[in-house]
Amino acid sequence: MSKKTGSAKTRKAVAKRFKVTGTGKIKRFRQGKRHLLQSKNRKRKRRLRTGTLVAEVDAPSVHRNLPFS
Repeated sequence: MSKKTGSAKTRKAVAKRFKVTGTGKIKRFRQGKRHLLQSKNRKRKRRLRTGTLVAEVDAPSVHRNLPFS
């Protein structure tokens, strides 16, 4: 019996952190909103709430880990 080779699998850690938009770009959440929030001002925390797009340079590596997106 031979093994199947080359079957694409989704990296679940990547799937939980990134979403693919309708146009194919990759959306991510901002880092820095888990703890030590007392020392951050209100404006900074509000901006950390919003998502942003992954840089074009990094997008291909994220796409490789999300083969079915």
